[in-house]
Amino acid sequence: MPTLTEQDDTLSMLRDSLARYLDDRHGFEQRLHALRHAGDAPPPFWQGLARELDLLGAALPEAQGGLGGGMPAHLALMETLGGALAAEPYLSTMVIGAGLLQRHPGAQADALLARVVAGQAVLAFAHAEPQSRHDRADVKSELAREGDGFLLDGRKALVHAAPWASRFLVSARSAAGLSLLVVPADTPGVRLRAYPTRDGGRAADIAFDKVRLPASALLGEEGGALPQIEQALDEATLAVCAESVGVMRRLMRDTLDHVRQRKQFGVPISSFQVLQHRLADMHMALELAAALTASVGEAIGTAPPAERARAVSSAKVAAAKACRAVGQGAVQLHGGMGMTEELAVGHYVRRATLIEGQFGPPSWHLRRVARLRAG
Repeated sequence: MPTLTEQDDTLSMLRDSLARYLDDRHGFEQRLHALRHAGDAPPPFWQGLARELDLLGAALPEAQGGLGGGMPAHLALMETLGGALAAEPYLSTMVIGAGLLQRHPGAQADALLARVVAGQAVLAFAHAEPQSRHDRADVKSELAREGDGFLLDGRKALVHAAPWASRFLVSARSAAGLSLLVVPADTPGVRLRAYPTRDGGRAADIAFDKVRLPASALLGEEGGALPQIEQALDEATLAVCAESVGVMRRLMRDTLDHVRQRKQFGVPISSFQVLQHRLADMHMALELAAALTASVGEAIGTAPPAERARAVSSAKVAAAKACRAVGQGAVQLHGGMGMTEELAVGHYVRRATLIEGQFGPPSWHLRRVARLRAG
């Protein structure tokens, strides 16, 4: 097992190599070009992460072709990807998808995981439904036995990265409870309504109309998927907290550059005390979110479910509040041009705003913490 120093050195190397690659291949001008020509092909940097950098397996155990970095590796990469607004489809494929495949070992899961690490498959987690509103157990998609296989019927809403995915990991309910299935995107009866998200990503609503699946499509035991889904969504929630740290660090950097360069009354506005206080508040909110996210990331792998849930929700509340403070502060200190398409700040603020509500807004997570403490 590597020492803490060795692990820190490895994470630093992962961050540095990814940051250099994204600076060269995924700068702001390239992002604007990609948004203008948005389609359903995977992002151009995705293959580079697999083939040039060999980073897709950084968090996976060595036995599964990874580097054994665990959740800290996910957080390091998500923070760096967030700094370049390039996190999708890492979140859906590696954090959620690969995490679920790891917990359901078998011939199909192992083969698909190998393809994922090689960059040959993109995954999307089709779980949320129009009525669920962040209730992770509220799944009405139906799974029924049919001969030697299954019949799947249902609707999924706002499936991130779905237009890029070659496989969907789908939750569905049968008499036995909640189950997980691997569904190829080209399976007859699967229909997508794809659309761009406000932050430049891609998502889709998916309809499964009497989709026939073989018995091998089932991950794990029928009816036993809810604990694994809860864990995967907690890990994804913490991952977007790390992404938000990268987003906010870029916002702070650009805002500091702006206030140092802009002048009023012949002096830089950074010399005004009221603006210094505002910047200090933004910095403190960011560092609190970063420290709490990193601390939870160290413990999430071994914490009991209730403790894990409380810790993740606490980190999400801190990250959401920081996104609000840093995002609003960046726009106000930039003035009207802070929301223009031509300036990077506006794009980062949009992503920070969406992160506030992703996997549940602060009010949902506060209620969750209160329920867990009471129960």
